[in-house]
Amino acid sequence: MQRKMTLREAARTTPPLSLTDTEAAIDLAAMRAYRLARVREQLLARDCAACVLLSPYSIRYASGVRNCAIFQTHILSGYLFIPASGPVVYFDSDPGRRAVSELGTIDEVRDDALPLSYMFAGERAAEWYGRWAAQIADLLDRHGGGSRRLAVERAGTRAPAAYQQLGVEVVDGADVIEAARNIKSPEEILCMNAAIAAAEDGIHRMRENLRPGMTEVQLWSYLWQANIEAGGDWNECRLLASGDRTNPWLQEASSRIIRPGELVCFDTDMVGPFGYGADISRALFSGPGKPSAYQRELYTRAWTEIHTNLELMRPGMAFLELTERGYRQPERFRARRYPVMMHGIGMSDEWPAIFYPDDREYAYPGVLEPGMCMCVESYVGEVGGSEGVKLEEQVLVTEDGHERLSRFPFEETLLGAEI
Repeated sequence: MQRKMTLREAARTTPPLSLTDTEAAIDLAAMRAYRLARVREQLLARDCAACVLLSPYSIRYASGVRNCAIFQTHILSGYLFIPASGPVVYFDSDPGRRAVSELGTIDEVRDDALPLSYMFAGERAAEWYGRWAAQIADLLDRHGGGSRRLAVERAGTRAPAAYQQLGVEVVDGADVIEAARNIKSPEEILCMNAAIAAAEDGIHRMRENLRPGMTEVQLWSYLWQANIEAGGDWNECRLLASGDRTNPWLQEASSRIIRPGELVCFDTDMVGPFGYGADISRALFSGPGKPSAYQRELYTRAWTEIHTNLELMRPGMAFLELTERGYRQPERFRARRYPVMMHGIGMSDEWPAIFYPDDREYAYPGVLEPGMCMCVESYVGEVGGSEGVKLEEQVLVTEDGHERLSRFPFEETLLGAEI
């Protein structure tokens, strides 16, 4: 039997991706069982008899099913019923049903999935939602232990009314699934390391192929290629910008031609192998020549913020304390600060969000716990400035501190400015 890793050991391990007779692979069955148990724990903690999941991220987290995930984000074709205790039931089309036989998390697969998207339901949407509510209410009556309290995820405005007519109390399923996802198992960290390794391969390809005269989207394509070749899924955003488009941040890759002497910044936002997120940001310099003093100042300020805030990453640290103790840039850079100082990461960006002091009105309580993965952010640019710098590191909170999961080095040529 394979010895179970600690979180810290998992954080330091990049697993092999091919099954052999001489190397231990990731115990994916154990990971799926752990994630399903986490969902059930949260159902019990919130006094819910069951939940219905519709997001492809949530369905994959709770069961391991991946079927036409991007399609599922906007046209619902399958859904998953999970009772706090009892059989897990999956509804989907034929390709989706054939994908679940070996997962070990689903007890019943049904072929009577109902059309819940306007594309298929049209003006009959209210009718189909009513039938869907009756379908799930029947499962609730059989497996809910007498409770009619149901967590429903992302089902639109028709769902609560349809369930209410049947005497079912509906609560927001996001409360259940987000709370379940935030504490990772060692197997999840191994999967995340595989995703980060793919992202770092893409970063290396971008760095090696960066040259004046290419467009932003040409450079961005190297990251996509690395992800797909590694068996990953997609990149959630296209955040790559050069030169004047690095300020303000959050501009997506365009046909702009990268010129000599410019900064190029990007954020991977990758859903990689095993469906796990790799969320890393770096800034590169497009030569020839050397970075300017201003470019080095921006980069060094961002680097300093990242590394100062990394020191705060330990269990028991309150979210509000992170807000108050986090690194603060000079006033001239605060207007264009990043939306959050830190955020959770799992299969994608997730709870919690840690806000800057300037945005404390949005802050909420909570503490860092072992098994939480966080992305530590920094964007440095000023209103009227010619460029900006975006950096980000991905870390795991351990029992006694943290471990950095992202390993791609920072740019020595951009460091060292006096600040």
